[in-house]
Amino acid sequence: MADDADDVPTDHPYGGFSTDVIELLRVAHAATPLHQLLGLRFVSGPDPAAVIVEMPVAPGAFNGSGNLHGGAIASLVDVASGSAAARAGTFRPGENTLVTADMHVRYLGRPKGTIVRAEARVMRAGRQLIVVECRVADDLGHIIAFADFAGMIVPLRQPLRPEGAAAGDAHVPDL
Repeated sequence: MADDADDVPTDHPYGGFSTDVIELLRVAHAATPLHQLLGLRFVSGPDPAAVIVEMPVAPGAFNGSGNLHGGAIASLVDVASGSAAARAGTFRPGENTLVTADMHVRYLGRPKGTIVRAEARVMRAGRQLIVVECRVADDLGHIIAFADFAGMIVPLRQPLRPEGAAAGDAHVPDL
């Protein structure tokens, strides 16, 4: 971590990383088409140990029956949990990669509000494996889903995208 890590607010989803690394992570998040489609965004909460990501309950995230798609909820969980794991483990963008090793989502209900929020907390962080729990609730406080997530630190991987203008960059995290 660079010296400017002290400039990073402790409640930031990537607290502890340098401001340069945080900017790289923000750009990667904003440029991810699925994150754009679902309207995912990080929000601050009262607990600096938690990472909170919210998603609007909107048509881009609906299934064929007009309800919030389970895959959209799983993506929300994956982003929040992966972000929590990234800041708790030995993940270093450009040096290694954090990947989802396992994720189990229990769907408990459908939202009654207009926003759903995933709140992820690290339960245990080892050298390679980070275990996270994540709760998803709507803006009215109704629990929508509960998940457990395991992220694994692996050697840096090359992107699957072909070379060219839209080619991936191995130094951008998989979060």
